[in-house]
Amino acid sequence: MKIAKPAAHGFDASRLAAIDTLLQTRYVDSGKLPNAQLLIARDGEIVHFSHAGAAREGGKAVDEKSLFRIASMTKPITSVAFMMLVEQGLVAVDTPVHHVLPEFKDIAVYNGGGGGVPFVTKPTAEPMRMVDLLRHTSGLTYSFQNRSNVDAAYRDGKIESWHGGHDLDGFVAALAKIPLEFSPGTAWNYSVATDVLGAVVQRVSGLPLDQFFKERIFVPLKMDDTFFQVPADKLDRLTDCYTLVAGKGRVMYDRGADSAWSRMPKLVSGGGGLVSTALDYHRFNTMLLNGGELDGARILGRKTLDLMTQNHLPGKSDLATMSKSLFSEASNAGTGFGLGFAITDDVAKTMVPGSKGEFYWGGMFSTAFFVDPVERISMVFMTQLSPSSFYPIRRELKTMIYAAMT
Repeated sequence: MKIAKPAAHGFDASRLAAIDTLLQTRYVDSGKLPNAQLLIARDGEIVHFSHAGAAREGGKAVDEKSLFRIASMTKPITSVAFMMLVEQGLVAVDTPVHHVLPEFKDIAVYNGGGGGVPFVTKPTAEPMRMVDLLRHTSGLTYSFQNRSNVDAAYRDGKIESWHGGHDLDGFVAALAKIPLEFSPGTAWNYSVATDVLGAVVQRVSGLPLDQFFKERIFVPLKMDDTFFQVPADKLDRLTDCYTLVAGKGRVMYDRGADSAWSRMPKLVSGGGGLVSTALDYHRFNTMLLNGGELDGARILGRKTLDLMTQNHLPGKSDLATMSKSLFSEASNAGTGFGLGFAITDDVAKTMVPGSKGEFYWGGMFSTAFFVDPVERISMVFMTQLSPSSFYPIRRELKTMIYAAMT
């Protein structure tokens, strides 16, 4: 792995070093985060790659081989997989979901009931389409939102449990029996939509989702350290993962040595199941930055990526206007949503430096990435602490990375 000279790519090295100081002192030394890893690249060339903290409790430091649970950073990969099938003419962005998943044919919208009382429903105004899954306007939700009788039904049914009773087909069947929170296309809500999209990829391609990812994306891109199940010979590289608990602070959530990610999940989650490294995700970012190609391997066409990275919210709206979600990996003002990514649509409204058309996402364990096609910059940030919304670290990183540009 080669690290380029920052100055040769328009960065001030001392200002990049200041980001490491912030990560070390404010977050790692203080105990807020167990570790921190930051990769910054321009034109696909790594100009900065730093590591702080231990990979495991009392263990060695994180390094370039450390494996991290990337959670919802799985979503852009699933979205790319779907768009590969679109390019083959096997499905379209506006295809009604029930054309591929007939279980969804009669899904209706919540209109009362729940909490032990039968649901009252009304028909959807429009059918749920693939674009609704891609941009989170499907009417689906997450059980952990704790804001409606619909997400309570998700919890009661334990339908999101990766090691529970459902495989992807069973998950779709169970989900289809619960009403939507709103009619597709009328609001934005962070949800299991990308898990449903994973089921679409599986049905349309005829391949198990993990196999499709491996054969069509990971092998061509040489992402050799990205998987749903950490192989036994790589388990020693998997970091510990923590969560914040009220009154207790940081507690162990998943120990690397005996991790749940060492077992193949029954429910393969296109919405959040992958483990990866900063270097592997950097290769994925660079493919996106290059218009769908890396080192001779073409994953997507350039114009397909152009389509994916535009704001697809109805009326070019933003999340501040449309979001019903209690939780998201994006800040809301000035942020649109494309086909698998948040899109910076109005830089001034975000109140953070950036570029119009920059796209990004993150994961519940505080990992994050962004790609700026205007400045040709990409970033991968890795750590392992949930929830991701507790510290303003993503905003701080973005501010300081742009501040380091010369």
